[in-house]
Amino acid sequence: MTVKEIFELRKQGRVEDAYEAAREVYANDKGAYASVAMFWTATDMLKMCQHQRRDAEAQKILKALERMLPQVPDQEGTVKRAFERCEQMVSRENQRRLSSLTQPEHLQIGAWGEELACAYLREKGYCILERDWHSGHRDIDIIAQKGDVVVFIEVKTRKNAAFGLPEEAVDYRKRRNLRLAMNHYVKYRHLDNPIRFDIVSIIGQPGEGNPAIDHLEDINIQD
Repeated sequence: MTVKEIFELRKQGRVEDAYEAAREVYANDKGAYASVAMFWTATDMLKMCQHQRRDAEAQKILKALERMLPQVPDQEGTVKRAFERCEQMVSRENQRRLSSLTQPEHLQIGAWGEELACAYLREKGYCILERDWHSGHRDIDIIAQKGDVVVFIEVKTRKNAAFGLPEEAVDYRKRRNLRLAMNHYVKYRHLDNPIRFDIVSIIGQPGEGNPAIDHLEDINIQD
């Protein structure tokens, strides 16, 4: 694939395809054009990883970008500025992760549950589009896509089932807020895909064996 074709993939928003194609070219060609393609597709990939909370991948890409900097033509300073923005992005995420360690226990367990849910969904072939997407004071934990279906996912985590199953916490008020947030997202993204609502139920807590994960698909939240 040529560098021109790689940038065409990037223009189409095919971030992962462009990144992988650039890696193949760059493995055999460290020239200026290949370096530019590798740099910009890697910054796109880093942003996507950060957006999807794939923190370890983002850190790895940032280190690779730093090593590449001397090889990338940068007469106007745009490459340096782009790298600095990536550094700031990763730094902010590191600070967020550290601050989460001082959160109340129930918030820590909730964040842990969302990470597990995302890992589970990726293994099942879902692409994570959004996390903690907000519509005013309403939020959706995870928005994913599998095939052409966009899936809105509520993650419910409990240390145990003593006070009922996690999915039982999706009450009338919560369903109403979810409907409003989903409608907002569909309009905001101009979606014409089929959509559905799922619940990922997790029972367990960090460091204590294997949590129980139950994926409930196509839940009716209309009443």
